[in-house]
Amino acid sequence: MVKAMLFNSVEFFIFFPVVTVLFFVLPYRYRWFLLLAASCYFYMQFIPIYILILFFTILVDYVTGLAIEGTSGSRRRLFFLISIVANVGVLVLFKYLNFLNGSLSALFHFAGWQYPIGPLSILLPIGLSFHTFQSLSYTIEVYRGSQKAEHHLGILALYVMFYPQLVAGPIERPQNMLHQYREEKHFDYQNVTDGLKLMAWGLFKKVVIADRMAVVVNQVYRDPASFNGLQLIIGTICFAYQIYCDFSGYSDMAIGAAQVMGYKFTDNFKQPYWSRSITEFWRRWHITLSNWLRDYIFFPLRRTLLRRDKPLPNWLNLVIPPLITMTVSGIWHGANWTFVIWGFLHGFYLIVSALTEGWRARLLAFSRLERFPRVLAVLQTISTFALVTFAWIFFRAPTLGDALYIVSHLFSGLNAVLANLGNYDFIANMFTVLGFEDKVDWMILAAAVVVLECVQFLQQRGQVRVMLSLRPAWQRWILYYSLLAAILILGMFNRSQFIYFQF
Repeated sequence: MVKAMLFNSVEFFIFFPVVTVLFFVLPYRYRWFLLLAASCYFYMQFIPIYILILFFTILVDYVTGLAIEGTSGSRRRLFFLISIVANVGVLVLFKYLNFLNGSLSALFHFAGWQYPIGPLSILLPIGLSFHTFQSLSYTIEVYRGSQKAEHHLGILALYVMFYPQLVAGPIERPQNMLHQYREEKHFDYQNVTDGLKLMAWGLFKKVVIADRMAVVVNQVYRDPASFNGLQLIIGTICFAYQIYCDFSGYSDMAIGAAQVMGYKFTDNFKQPYWSRSITEFWRRWHITLSNWLRDYIFFPLRRTLLRRDKPLPNWLNLVIPPLITMTVSGIWHGANWTFVIWGFLHGFYLIVSALTEGWRARLLAFSRLERFPRVLAVLQTISTFALVTFAWIFFRAPTLGDALYIVSHLFSGLNAVLANLGNYDFIANMFTVLGFEDKVDWMILAAAVVVLECVQFLQQRGQVRVMLSLRPAWQRWILYYSLLAAILILGMFNRSQFIYFQF
């Protein structure tokens, strides 16, 4: 694992309070510099020289942003293009060059030709996709006239580099953050306590649930051929929870850390596995990325198609924008064909949903399921979760071959499982080989998921922190201490890197 300052590390729990205390002690006019210096230090714990990549893109965006605002016509478009090429070019160089090179090599090999270029030894900077998209947001909004160009280079750098969100988001718009870095923040007890509670909840999701799920997921996906269909299904469901708790846990800690100092980030997750459709899932999952793709790819592409002199058939207008948008989402996540297929699958889901809307409405009326809204909601939620989890196979599998093997063997060996449902030794051994030899670990995992779902049930009805504030103090403190005890006693503090750091 590459060295980095992780939110679940001892180093961070020294770094965070020191920076926060200095933030409130220093005069207002020096705070931006403190946060920028702290963010540089935070990022340089990875590979120090890679900070120059950030400096390069920030400087390009600063100059082009001012130029875009101060010019018009073709010169304005030229400066906008320079910014896009610089940001996307860095992303392609570090993230996709070997992918493109490997794909060309495979194509040449298939054709029986020699391909002279071997793989390049380039280490991907952590969080490159995130701060690239955030930088692009600034340039796009300035070009659209929705945001004034930032004249303070340090403030623009802080917008891109603010350490809580630097590595894995949320992907913020300049309209939400630039003005906040100019505002004088005062110590606010409510902000501090709410932020710390959110950080603790995010840490619980990471070290108690996600890292424990990772034991099972790594065991299954390391050698899928060693497991039967039910074990592959369990491993994939565990990954669905792992990636959710890992990423939403990071987002909670990022949002909470910023809130302690008075900064407000956009919510990034809203109980996505409670969604009743794929469309709803993408309104609840990685919300800031979904909104980025919607506003900068989906809507412009759809408007372009609708404005054509020769309009396309309506079904093509329904197919092309979601398919391209979600495929871009897959490519953004990783330089591997598995990610491309994952994105394509979600695009396919959205297309089928749009094209069959009328049929599904008639089927619903015929079945009269609308008379039982709770049953209907459960069925829709389960089916959506099943579709999302199936797509996660391609996201997690290290190779396309492994993914296809898992997909084709999801129901293998089920007859043997059904025949041995009453055989305790058989069932116990089937779970033991998944990574946990002690059944207590499985009980801890199950209990943690129950706690997660109970909290999410309450979140459906409003903010849990608001609900807690209405309870007596002794009840609140019992819950706080219980959460901290669960983290300290049940947490797996093995410096496991957050999944989205690799993106």
